[in-house]
Amino acid sequence: MSEKQGENYLELSECPVTFEHASAVNNVFFDEANKQVFAVRSGGATGVVVKGPDDKSSLAFRMEDKGEVKCIKFSLGNKILAVQRSCKSVDFINFIPEFPHTEFSQECKTKNANILGFCWTNWNEVVFVTDQGVEYYQVFPDKRSLKLLKSQSINVNWFQYCPETCVLLLSSTVQGNVLQPLTFKNGTMSKMSKFEIELPVVPKPAKLSLSERDVAMATIYGQLYVMYLKHQCRSANSPGAEVVLYHLPREGACKKSHVLKLNTVGKFALNVADNLVVVHHQSSQTSLIFDIKLNEDGAITHQPVLPARSIAPYRIPLTGPAVVPAQPPVPCLLYSSSWSVFQPDIIISASEGYLWYLEVRLSPAVLLLQDKGKLMDFLLRRRDCKRVILSVCEQILASADRGSLPVVATVFDKLNQVYKEYLEAEQSYTQAMESGASRGNTQKRPIRTQAVIDQSDMYTHVLSVFTENKEVCHKFTIAVLMEYIRSLNQNQITVQHYLYELVIKTLVQHELFYMLHQFLQYHVLSDSKPLACLLLSLESTYPPAHQLSLDMLKRLSTANDEIVEVLLSKQQVLGALRFIRSVGGHDNISARKFLDAALQTGDHMLFFTVFRSFQQRNQRLRGSPAFTPGEHCEEHVAEFKKIFGEQSVMKPATV
Repeated sequence: MSEKQGENYLELSECPVTFEHASAVNNVFFDEANKQVFAVRSGGATGVVVKGPDDKSSLAFRMEDKGEVKCIKFSLGNKILAVQRSCKSVDFINFIPEFPHTEFSQECKTKNANILGFCWTNWNEVVFVTDQGVEYYQVFPDKRSLKLLKSQSINVNWFQYCPETCVLLLSSTVQGNVLQPLTFKNGTMSKMSKFEIELPVVPKPAKLSLSERDVAMATIYGQLYVMYLKHQCRSANSPGAEVVLYHLPREGACKKSHVLKLNTVGKFALNVADNLVVVHHQSSQTSLIFDIKLNEDGAITHQPVLPARSIAPYRIPLTGPAVVPAQPPVPCLLYSSSWSVFQPDIIISASEGYLWYLEVRLSPAVLLLQDKGKLMDFLLRRRDCKRVILSVCEQILASADRGSLPVVATVFDKLNQVYKEYLEAEQSYTQAMESGASRGNTQKRPIRTQAVIDQSDMYTHVLSVFTENKEVCHKFTIAVLMEYIRSLNQNQITVQHYLYELVIKTLVQHELFYMLHQFLQYHVLSDSKPLACLLLSLESTYPPAHQLSLDMLKRLSTANDEIVEVLLSKQQVLGALRFIRSVGGHDNISARKFLDAALQTGDHMLFFTVFRSFQQRNQRLRGSPAFTPGEHCEEHVAEFKKIFGEQSVMKPATV
């Protein structure tokens, strides 16, 4: 269990994979492809226990002891087990239920070659890497045999395999710094462009200078990189080690793309967590993190994003019959020499029987990264960032003043740029689906990451909370709200009405009516029906709001019914009648609605005028002033007779 520390931005996973620790009778192996730990007792004769990331990838079995196990791995899906016990052959055991659970073996084809290791590239495809090249096989579990698909001759010092991209990296030449990548897909093996790692010192006579532990492969921001740990630099102006990143594209030449300055010397290990390169420094027991996308000027040289910090302390709970239940967990020795680091984010302590995933904690970064623009760039690229970003926005506004408005604007613009990109991708996907559905369009729907902070998020968690802060100057509150609206408009994002409502309510709360009038007059606040209704509700507080609402509804041109309802609710029956005539809707309106409104005023002359107006309409449309039964105006006709006499009903008048 980990102990949360204020400035520890790295921690080991709360729920590690546990296994029987390495000992004289128990050998431990790790398979990077399936993320499985193998605990092999007595060559497998007394049991093999496999622990993986989940229950499906965990199992236990026995196998015959045929000598010391050098390497052991399952194919994808735990279908076939491969065991290397010698430098000449690999043994295979079926774990497919319908096939016999028996062993079969395959010797390497190349004469006098020694097998350095092997990699599964598919559930039934395996690559032998020898000191003289590679042999690519298809495995037939039913026939208990292998078929050679392709081979490649090359002198190999050591190799690395990236299961995520199915890329195999071979070290060749005497010095070992010429690297040949190979890629595997659907039974085919392809050579990628080979490249050379620049060594700090060229030894004479030539000897192996680039070792396997100085190189790692990992995917960062969706691109494959070869990371080279360069232990010393030629330049006296930049002492200390470097990590040099070589970008390895599917096609084209591999190029040096980034240089991470460590500013120290010693033993290092590399991980990649949440697209951050993490460099562990053993002697100082600290780690550094680098974000290769954080350099705005495009420079390839990077300094650490944050100051060096240790991984958060971790305590191992004691178990077993001899342990007293109340005995506290013991501290785990961090940065131990017995630790093994695997890509992308795995740390294994074979001596303690633990496999952890390295995790990045974002909250400490907020305290350590003072530049808010840079902080936001950093947070927006992280996996679980939404809660922290909203918290940062809240903190910035709580402690801000008018002088910090440019910082607030920068933060809003960065958030809305990501928001805009997502909306555009979503729109593009929708259009593609509508236009290409019949043609079998395979475009993938854009994934909404936590970095997409929309208007609802900002309103709920930041802006509405901010407007309630009595300690902030109300003019600054308005300025912040308008800055967010400005940023949305600049990114061509339609502003939701509830943001405008928040502005209006804030203005009214502080009696800034002149500002409200200006915002509406100059269309700073966009016209909408909900906004017009809100203005109507403010009439008792600010009487001009009634006319501002009507003006807005007229500008919308799609709110004629709403305008009529507003006027009738204000007993402006003739005004409503004139308005509906002005927009050409008089022939279709309900006479009953207007007659009801006229009666409710108690003004007999108004009722007389409205009644005559609809009689005139009836005469023009149907040749008779009478109301049809469908208009349900019988009670109004009866009321008219009662007030003005029987004979007056059939005499139309004009308004």
